[in-house]
Amino acid sequence: MESEETVRSVEREPYDVIVVGAGAAGMMAAGTAARNGKRVLLIEKMEKSGRKVRITGKGRCNLTNARRPEEFAEQVRVNAEFFAPAFAEFNNLATMRFFERQGVKLDVERGERVFPHSGKAWDVANALLDYCVDNGVRVLYDTRVCGIMTLGSKVFGVRYINKRGFERREECSQVILATGGVSYPATGSTGDGYTFAADLGHTIEPLRPSLTPLVSSHPRMKQLEGLLLRNVRATLYIDNEPVREEFGELGFSERGIEGAVALRMSRDAVDALIEERKVKIVVDLKPALTEEVLRERIARERAELAPDTFFSELLRKLVPRPMVLPLAQELDILSKTYLGKITEEQITRLIKTLKGWTFPVVDYASFDYAVVTAGGVRCDEVNPYTMQSLKVEGLYFAGEVLDLDANTGGYNLQIAFSTGRLAGLLKK
Repeated sequence: MESEETVRSVEREPYDVIVVGAGAAGMMAAGTAARNGKRVLLIEKMEKSGRKVRITGKGRCNLTNARRPEEFAEQVRVNAEFFAPAFAEFNNLATMRFFERQGVKLDVERGERVFPHSGKAWDVANALLDYCVDNGVRVLYDTRVCGIMTLGSKVFGVRYINKRGFERREECSQVILATGGVSYPATGSTGDGYTFAADLGHTIEPLRPSLTPLVSSHPRMKQLEGLLLRNVRATLYIDNEPVREEFGELGFSERGIEGAVALRMSRDAVDALIEERKVKIVVDLKPALTEEVLRERIARERAELAPDTFFSELLRKLVPRPMVLPLAQELDILSKTYLGKITEEQITRLIKTLKGWTFPVVDYASFDYAVVTAGGVRCDEVNPYTMQSLKVEGLYFAGEVLDLDANTGGYNLQIAFSTGRLAGLLKK
């Protein structure tokens, strides 16, 4: 890759566009602009491109979702109408074709989630970088943009600090801000774009973590750490009113309650906690069974065991082994109580708990653990058909810097690709 000194040492025409941030949205925008004949400079503050892409999906990169395009908007949590033109320009099927043409073979897995066949997120990040380099994008690493230069209400360049600590300026007529949010700050997402946008008159919707673990005050949390429950149903309650129901995987870790179910609920939970409202998650461990059917099953399991069998053996037939002791404690029944001494009232309590174990939610994990950032540049200050600012001519936005976020499952990276593609077309 060419250094800044190499780039500046040869005579060249000024850049048409400078893209700030070499993440998913930034690389898509830069490559698209260059492919359309623009002279493009891509500036990245970290030592390599796509740092967040390289770790997403636990290093596997769930890059989009293959569900039908008309169903996609249902997964965008806010400003779905704003996102619609970008998605129409470059939807999930187009994204899949793009990566396949870049040499990345894809697999569609459970929930229509799309991953690289190799299981390596690096392949996705490298494909995006190749798209840029092959189309003539020049990339500067270890370079921090410190300001967007404007003349009146028009962009005319950027100021940046190079790797040696010197401030430089580069003129251009168009700038694409693709700086990401503030989640996973170690990857370089430290909110610079929000500062630039605010300095230029844009409104920033309050930032908060989304798709983030939820912290519970439940006394069994420590004992449940490391447990992953599959095929459970959970209901999010705010001020004792059910507001969201999810089915799937629910996990427990030192960070709190996570897994796809909790992450999808976290946007509503975080907003409610900020407003100091009461939040809880009620988990149905046996969603396929009614209370009556569950009672019949427990009776059958109990009949097959001797009266002097411990209560824990019955629980082991109903829940994963790591849950046996905390469940017994939740029921206030000693795990070594003989089955012959278990009362019908205690069986009823067991059924009620299996069908509705309640976890009070008192906090949420920080941006260090959030998959995406909720909030950002207000979408009604951006043209949805071009991604250009309605306040500053020549300023475009792409990706997480916008007030756009979606459910887990590949949808947020699709937002990055769609808005990046549209911004890179540099429509007026």
